[in-house]
Amino acid sequence: MADPWLRPLDWGVVALYAGGLIVLGVLASRRRLAPVDYFLASRGTTWPVIGLSLLATNISSTALVGLTGGAYSTGLSVFDYEWSATLILVFFCLFLLPSIIRSRIFTMPEYLERRYDRRARLLFALLTLFLNVVVDSAGVLYSGSLVCQLLFPAWPLWMIVAVLAGGAGIYTIVGGLRSVIYTEAVQAVVLLASAALISVSAFQRAGGWHAVMTQVDPAALSLIRPIDDRGLPWPGLLLGVPLLGFYYWCTNQSIVQRMLSARDLDEARWGALFAGFLKLAVLFLIVLPGTCALLLFPHLPRADMVYPTLILHLLPVGFAGLVVAAFVAATIVSIASLLNSASTLITMDVVRHFKPHLSDARTVWVGRVSTAAMLIVAVLWAPQLQRFPSLWQYLQAVLAYAVPPVVAVFGVGMFWRGANAEGAAATLILGSLCGLALFIVNGVLRLTHLHFIYAAPILTFIDSAILVLVSIRTRDAATVIQTDAPSPAASWSFLSEKVSGLPFWKNYRWQAAALVALTALVVIAFR
Repeated sequence: MADPWLRPLDWGVVALYAGGLIVLGVLASRRRLAPVDYFLASRGTTWPVIGLSLLATNISSTALVGLTGGAYSTGLSVFDYEWSATLILVFFCLFLLPSIIRSRIFTMPEYLERRYDRRARLLFALLTLFLNVVVDSAGVLYSGSLVCQLLFPAWPLWMIVAVLAGGAGIYTIVGGLRSVIYTEAVQAVVLLASAALISVSAFQRAGGWHAVMTQVDPAALSLIRPIDDRGLPWPGLLLGVPLLGFYYWCTNQSIVQRMLSARDLDEARWGALFAGFLKLAVLFLIVLPGTCALLLFPHLPRADMVYPTLILHLLPVGFAGLVVAAFVAATIVSIASLLNSASTLITMDVVRHFKPHLSDARTVWVGRVSTAAMLIVAVLWAPQLQRFPSLWQYLQAVLAYAVPPVVAVFGVGMFWRGANAEGAAATLILGSLCGLALFIVNGVLRLTHLHFIYAAPILTFIDSAILVLVSIRTRDAATVIQTDAPSPAASWSFLSEKVSGLPFWKNYRWQAAALVALTALVVIAFR
């Protein structure tokens, strides 16, 4: 039976909200059959939709549960992953986004093919599919199911996983990226409003801002933590977090796909910077309510219980239903987003390679079938995550061990013309094996006690060395850069690019500078 804190009015709100999102998705996706429509929303998305869609993709049920729970258990240092994302998005807009948009690609593996060769494309596509399905999709399904299980305690976890996955799968298969991206925009607005309501209610019940800032342990209110901190030591913040962020915000298909759907480069830049601005608000809307919970609910059995407890205890009738609906929708929209990205990778990076003359309608059909296949894999794996010590540890550890080869191939290739196809292939293969070996030694066998955040810079250094050494040794035997590839010199194009005819507040350079300054103020205030 349903949780007694949710009244009939709440369930009515849930039903209306869910029905409204379904109608919006159907209306947004009708009469779209070409791949550019199904996978990239016709390349006609504007910056507000891109920014809101990026936020909704990122702030999934995993983030809602993880950030509030992280603030409750380890302090505000969990927000370091959020404010650093703002700086990474600024870097992305300046150095990498222009060449990505101008290349008119469908996927990030396709970008690697133009920079290196077909092997790099296939290897990166396989790694991205693994992370999208086994890490991201399964993590979202698992975290969303945990909260939904509080509402339906009689339902087993696997049944809730199946229901959430079924809704997301139907939604994505029918509509494609157009239905996902526009409902994500609406979802982001509702999510921000709901989070603001929870935040205000939490601070009011806790006695106000001053009470929270004075009664909570000062260590839990600091973003910069000492070197022996168990959550996020400062060397890890400096060396590890930016690498994980670079993978997630600059190369992850589910994120970059939103900017690939932009009407033009300016819309993509403005959307990315808008998302960076919204990420700063996460501190006040999602993270600090978890800090308030230290005063309101100091004896919760698990940190993952913080967010649903805030919903069910602080919100009035009707509003609780809206927030529950927003949470469930965040889960479904995030899964839909990840599944659409996965099907894009399979269709554009694998199927079209072997069958380049496949019709547009047939290509879209293959995308829909591949979405269903990815969904089944995620559903089968999601319940297994309860075997790990914590969801947060699972997600971050897998990324720290798995993504360094990608960071090396993209990062070195952006700025060094000498990186070639042989070096990239060796890095993606040997780097993945190095990550697997370190994960087994440190994470499974516990032969060492290395914090997972340090694994990322260590492996990235090794992978970069592999790329450089192999590229130098095979310089005469391999093509350095293809004729249609993005040149490393293009990474610095923003220095000479002229922006005319726009007021200064629409100039992305001024926007980026203002965003960096605002981020610095937030970090200094909570250092």
